[in-house]
Amino acid sequence: MEIQLVRHATLRVTYANRTLLVDPMLSRAGELAATPNTPNQRPNPLVELPVPAESVIAGIDAVLVTHIHRDHFDQAAADLLPKEIPVFCQPQDRERLTECGFLNVTPVADEIVWEGIRLGRTGGRHGTGDIGEKMGPVSGFVLRAEGEPCLYLAGDTIWCEEVERAAADHRPEVAVVFAGAAQFVTGGPITMTAEDVVCLAGACPSARIVVAHMEAWNHCLLSRSELRAHLRERELDGRVLVPEDGEVMRFDKTLP
Repeated sequence: MEIQLVRHATLRVTYANRTLLVDPMLSRAGELAATPNTPNQRPNPLVELPVPAESVIAGIDAVLVTHIHRDHFDQAAADLLPKEIPVFCQPQDRERLTECGFLNVTPVADEIVWEGIRLGRTGGRHGTGDIGEKMGPVSGFVLRAEGEPCLYLAGDTIWCEEVERAAADHRPEVAVVFAGAAQFVTGGPITMTAEDVVCLAGACPSARIVVAHMEAWNHCLLSRSELRAHLRERELDGRVLVPEDGEVMRFDKTLP
């Protein structure tokens, strides 16, 4: 398995000889307005893609959208992606993606099989209280295939009962979490904090953890350097990876 962090939550995942593009956000730096009611009002994204958008989508076999907030699926992605490509999503987002012109949208209610890959959906919480409710439904996904490590894409979620259950049920060998401790002027974080990442690492004691969703959107306040320092204090820096944009990571199946 190969995972490339493109930028923010956008990943290229090569798995069982298929390449999935996860949460494509392909706008140029500063092209989108800042998220309202957040501690700074810098236009988004904060940084450019590490390679041209056309290179990001080149050679992909399918698209996986955890949810359709604009930092996970933007108009640039809707314009650039071929409309016939398979798109997998949570059931609540099927209509919106179909309205964007995509012809092969498959909602994942529980689990499907595509090209030999079992793709299951997991739950999460995009914040707490009223803010969590207003953020709407979000999903994670678990990928399994012969000869590949079990991959858990947690999605936009804080550490919560649903994530803890997914870790216990699926026992992933690799987990990708969306961190950045994103938040508004009021209320708590809506994506994982440094301590949330530690909690997930504790729940998946044999897994390698990859942390994305960092330093590219205006309300993500946790920096890579701060997270790395926290992980060193907890002696997790060898197992939890905090890649730079464009970085490629390879993982093999753990032998029984």
